Amino acid sequence: MRHRSIVLVLSACAAVALPSAAQSAAPTKQKCDRNYSGRCLKPNVSDYDCAGGSGNGPYYVSGPFRVVGSDHYRLDADHDGIACER
Repeated sequence: MRHRSIVLVLSACAAVALPSAAQSAAPTKQKCDRNYSGRCLKPNVSDYDCAGGSGNGPYYVSGPFRVVGSDHYRLDADHDGIACER
């Protein structure tokens, strides 16, 4: 009888410890350019320009937001670390 109750307790603990199917599925992450913070810019696109500016796109982004790496889209005109500020 004791052995059976130990098995039941262990089974119950194991069931609690196992993640549900929803928890075990990895969340989908949106891929964003790591050089910018505060906006999700698609990495590896040809060009971004600030919305309302004189750029020709093809992608536009509104600001302000931070440049935390290389400003390869040249969105920080005055080089103060803030992109697309007016």
